[in-house]
Amino acid sequence: MTPSQQPSPHPSSPRPLPPTEQRNPHSEGLDELDTLGVLKVMNSEDHAVLGAVANALPQLAELVDIAAERMRRGGTVHYFGAGTSGRLGVLDASELLPTFNLEPGRVVGHIAGGQAALVNAVENAEDSVAEGSKVGATLGSDDVAIGIAASGSTPYVRGALEAAGHAGAHTVLISNNPQAPVAEAAAAHIVLDTGPEVVTGSTRLKAGTAQKMTLNGFSTALMIALGRTWRNLMVSVVATNDKLRERTVRILCEAADLPDADARKLLEQCSGDLKTSLVVSFTSAPPSDAARHLEETDGSVKAAIAAITAAGAEAEAEAGTGPGREDR
Repeated sequence: MTPSQQPSPHPSSPRPLPPTEQRNPHSEGLDELDTLGVLKVMNSEDHAVLGAVANALPQLAELVDIAAERMRRGGTVHYFGAGTSGRLGVLDASELLPTFNLEPGRVVGHIAGGQAALVNAVENAEDSVAEGSKVGATLGSDDVAIGIAASGSTPYVRGALEAAGHAGAHTVLISNNPQAPVAEAAAAHIVLDTGPEVVTGSTRLKAGTAQKMTLNGFSTALMIALGRTWRNLMVSVVATNDKLRERTVRILCEAADLPDADARKLLEQCSGDLKTSLVVSFTSAPPSDAARHLEETDGSVKAAIAAITAAGAEAEAEAGTGPGREDR
């Protein structure tokens, strides 16, 4: 039995409550427990999150592939949500610049009520279909619109997805309700079936945790697909403080097997750019050539190294110094 299949405490209700609004039988005596008991119940219920996200991975992988293809064509990914869901979208989008050096405006988070809603609740903002439609209508055919809503019924998200779909964008709903009404406004529906919350209706808990894990997976896999990492290293990191500058040195030391002093010298020669330094260390190309190949390969260290290596082999063959030339 999945979490959402637990019996509703209101069987006579004319409209079934979404799982996220139902009472959780495992936490009914929550206020009678001591502090450790409360935390144990919450921890036990959180185990449902991993399974819910795991079940959605095939659909999430499809979304990553679609988004990567569209971003290569110049498209943008947009998150739409209200309350916790909206804040999670904004949070995920804002982390991609420092972590992966993603250009501003390539992945954008939109929250009902605007910037003010990030720190304070904005009354009735999520109920505005028009507000969502206004933003969704600005998307284009190479864009991706991802609506995030625990119950899957948020009017703001519906408006955004409907308008974005009419504009030609690929539309997806991420919700914690298998029967989400807004799913009809999207081309695909990714369900994170986390069931009722420990505190009834508090979707910042399991539902929000599952959404955060899903967005982590989506954006990280997307950045990997776009060449923003090399192996499992954060090679696109923007070194904006001492901690991150030291991280770039460590990454170069580990990846290229260089002593600390040599890594620092190479970074200095490459204007502090980690990707350029990596390409130079593996190909011995001049920094300017390494930077040019990185630009031509959309910033992929792997592709730039391969391109320089192939060009070098071709040049050797043409010059008669390639393998086997002396035997001809």
